[in-house]
Amino acid sequence: MNEFAPLKFGMGAPVRRLEDPALIRGEGRFTADVAPTGALHGHVLRSAAAHARISLAGLEEARQLPGVRLVWTAADVADLGSMPCEATGPAKPSGPTDKPPFPVLCGDLVRHVGDAIAFVVADDPLTARDAAEAIGVDYDPLPAVTGSVAALAPGAPLVWPERGTNVAFEYERGDARATAEAFAKAAHVAELTLVNNRLVCNYLEPRAVVAEYDEARDRYVLTIPTQGVHNMRTSLASVLKVPHESIRVLTPDVGGAFGVKAVPYREYALAAKAAKALRRPVKWVSDRNEHFLADAQGRDHVTTAALALDATGRIIAMRIRLLADMGAYLSRFGPLIPWLGLTMAPGVYDFQTLHITCTCVFTNTVPTDAYRGAGRPEATYVIERLIDHAARVVGLSPVEIRRRNFIRPEQMPYRTRTGRTYDTGDFDGHLTRALEAADYDGFERRLEESRARGRIRGIGLSTYIEACAFAGSEPARAELGPDGVVSLHIGTQTNGQGHATAYAQFLAEPLGLDYDAIRVVQGDSDDLPSGGGTGGSRSIPIGVPSVDLAARALAKQIRELAADQLEASPADIELAGGRAVIAGTDRSVSLAELAQKASDPARLVATGQFKSEDATFPNGTHVCEVEIDPETGETHILAYTVVDDFGATVNPMLLAGQIHGGVVQGVGQALLERTVYDADGQLVTASLNDYAMPRAWDMPFLHFETRNVPSKNNPMGIKGAGEAGTVGSCPAVMNAVVDALHRAYGIDHIDMPATPQRLWEAIRSAKA
Repeated sequence: MNEFAPLKFGMGAPVRRLEDPALIRGEGRFTADVAPTGALHGHVLRSAAAHARISLAGLEEARQLPGVRLVWTAADVADLGSMPCEATGPAKPSGPTDKPPFPVLCGDLVRHVGDAIAFVVADDPLTARDAAEAIGVDYDPLPAVTGSVAALAPGAPLVWPERGTNVAFEYERGDARATAEAFAKAAHVAELTLVNNRLVCNYLEPRAVVAEYDEARDRYVLTIPTQGVHNMRTSLASVLKVPHESIRVLTPDVGGAFGVKAVPYREYALAAKAAKALRRPVKWVSDRNEHFLADAQGRDHVTTAALALDATGRIIAMRIRLLADMGAYLSRFGPLIPWLGLTMAPGVYDFQTLHITCTCVFTNTVPTDAYRGAGRPEATYVIERLIDHAARVVGLSPVEIRRRNFIRPEQMPYRTRTGRTYDTGDFDGHLTRALEAADYDGFERRLEESRARGRIRGIGLSTYIEACAFAGSEPARAELGPDGVVSLHIGTQTNGQGHATAYAQFLAEPLGLDYDAIRVVQGDSDDLPSGGGTGGSRSIPIGVPSVDLAARALAKQIRELAADQLEASPADIELAGGRAVIAGTDRSVSLAELAQKASDPARLVATGQFKSEDATFPNGTHVCEVEIDPETGETHILAYTVVDDFGATVNPMLLAGQIHGGVVQGVGQALLERTVYDADGQLVTASLNDYAMPRAWDMPFLHFETRNVPSKNNPMGIKGAGEAGTVGSCPAVMNAVVDALHRAYGIDHIDMPATPQRLWEAIRSAKA
């Protein structure tokens, strides 16, 4: 264990979020708040059909409406490049390897409801919308297909007929022969087919863009809510077909992102091109309905997985067949997500062989991409649901089967059969502590209490591991200004996590500053030459070591400056309260004065850069206890316990917030959230009237604690935590639901979301 005592500064300090006062007072500045003088307003005309040939009428009439500045169709933006798909897994050579075009505006064919057909710019948003509605779209319907299973059925409609298949990519990992041999000799085989339901992200702040064109410099300035300005700049440069130096991306406050705002979208390039054409700023702001129709969606996997076990319940092999729905186009990271997840398929278990096949499939739906956890929640859901199912097949408890198969601490570093190398972890340690904290042994008593009230009750586990903070770096630059304020410049991007607070903790201590003398600067691609952005829980594990290096280097330089001015040795200089003091004396100089008098500005700037060589591997155990009303199918979560290993805790308050939010997102997926397309490809759940989201009353008090084992892949031992709550929660909740159903009715499987209707129907069928 490695717990840090609360300190005023640095590692483990429970500092309250420095960002919150301005946000609470309504002083946040989001993209929609940016209003350049003379700004025009954009609107996208979107397809009402899932698959159709289209022809347009009334374009000239729309262009002539008062206040309309332009109306563009595909022909008007033919100079723009395709929306980029920048990452895929290693595709099988025998399968498809090409990427079909993802046009900025569709030509004569649309492939999902919400596909972009035309772009209108007008003096105000209502005029732009009215002009778009004046355009006549004639749809010649084509057969549509939704769902990856249906898309691979013989005779299924083809999203891209010229390809001759709905298969986008195929991946394979492991040893097929050895796995087949292991299954042939297994004493027990446990197999499940699991649906990982499609999700709509629904961050609080919808997407927006404000595009300006600097004619003198032939340069675009784009204000966008992103997860990293440098990556967005690179992506948009490929669409606009300009050098990335010709684009400046600015990101102000961001109201949630969860992977979906890391994606470049059509409206950004359209607004940029329009701003140049009109020599006026162009602003586009999404509404909530457009978010459902146009923003990348998450998950949507169908997985058939099996474990081969010996007579004692030890796993000897795993087999996975995964179908991953890509939607109609390949989004930025879309094809990479299932492959990335499958690298974590073994979870925390020690076995000798596996074989995995993954098929990425086109359907007439909104494209999918990274959503909080990006493949790792999907992988954990499979193995943790499957391990509970295997316990029932073998006749062991969910706890015992896990303990028999855990990778042990003395096996670390441990290389999995998918090529990941876990550096540290004590899985049985946090499982044991989580069971104690959840009073697992007292469950039978509580079960009888529920039965007495006509309810059924279940308890479920999830012992997870994930990979985050992947190999890479994040340079940090610290500068002392003439006002004595130190500014930190870093290429990550806060989306609500509290970066300004966490980074300030590591500046304050070595520089002897209070937090109000520290300013964290993010969100300007001109400010730093590069930046990796925020995603994969990388900002703290990779960013903090770089910040610490920069802070200590700047502190050394400041002590040297002060020593020169005070005629003392740098070793005798202490930094405290914004001053450099000769230890044991009253002689001092303020940092502001040092900055003002410095003859060499370079001595006021220091850079730190930690380079990660491998991912870190957070892990932990979730325990969920539920009660279900069999008359209505309604589920209540009665207790939820989390014991996590994050290597080291930077700020316990920030950490708890991340875990609480992540768990709630997992609960939403497990019990509530369901994206429904009908047989014609219409999005039935296209608003918050139809799409359920978790609310405060859906959650009990969460018991959260850490049992940290420092990472060996990080100089501070940090493992990353931003996505872990979502990784561990879905299987814990669903294992609890299935446990309740199995105890009462012998039901051993139900898919997410476990809505009241689904549970009521399952219970009714079991009773019949």
